[in-house]
Amino acid sequence: MKNGFWLTSLLCCLPLFPLKAEDGIFANEGVTSFQQGNDAWRRQQAPQQTSPAPQKKQVLPEIKAAIGDTAWKNIEDAEKIFCYEVDTKPQDYNGYTLDSMAVVGFCGVIKPEIKNNILSQLFMNNKNVLFNVREECVIQPKIVLRFVRGIDATDVLLSSPCYSFTVYYPGSVNVFNAKPAAGIIDTLINALDKNKVDFVSPALLDQLLPVGVPQTPEQKELVSKKEKPIRNWTVEKKAEPAENQNSSGWNNLKLGF
Repeated sequence: MKNGFWLTSLLCCLPLFPLKAEDGIFANEGVTSFQQGNDAWRRQQAPQQTSPAPQKKQVLPEIKAAIGDTAWKNIEDAEKIFCYEVDTKPQDYNGYTLDSMAVVGFCGVIKPEIKNNILSQLFMNNKNVLFNVREECVIQPKIVLRFVRGIDATDVLLSSPCYSFTVYYPGSVNVFNAKPAAGIIDTLINALDKNKVDFVSPALLDQLLPVGVPQTPEQKELVSKKEKPIRNWTVEKKAEPAENQNSSGWNNLKLGF
């Protein structure tokens, strides 16, 4: 009977108002878990990591050390890039020259995307340049690219099939073996050669830019009247000896090229 009395008394002492989680009575489970935010049950996603910006390709240190900071600055920050087709200067040649080579023609102004490809493949890709490896071949000049910055300029000569590129800057000439980039150089030379036109002295045409192509009727008339040295790069072909009357036999077979 006493036990029943104490039980009744204990029940009467319990609070009549509802208990709250913050009262510290309930553990942090069950009822209190439903008092969290609507998305509390979702798995927390790790913060997205932003990928670092791709590093800008740099000129190969061997090339920059050889040509110098100023020559590279002209190439990297060129405001215009002019293309000239060149050839080995004949002994009796007295026409226009560029870096001691005969100017054959003008092949246009290089677009920025082409410039970027040239720098990326020839100046920044160590797989396309062989340092301290000498090829047993003679440089055959094809194309000169003049990288102009302000009134300063750096020239880059492309050679094929003795694959190389040569950097000319006043006081220095540096040749780099680019045999692994043979396909790139040939593709570039062939593409630029398609745009070739006759070269005429920009000074003679009163042109501010070294284009060397007559663009006005007055300039065209001047070129048509002027003789040497405007078109003196054309080497007269020597008269070919008379063909041998005896054309039979394999040694005299004409293949048409």
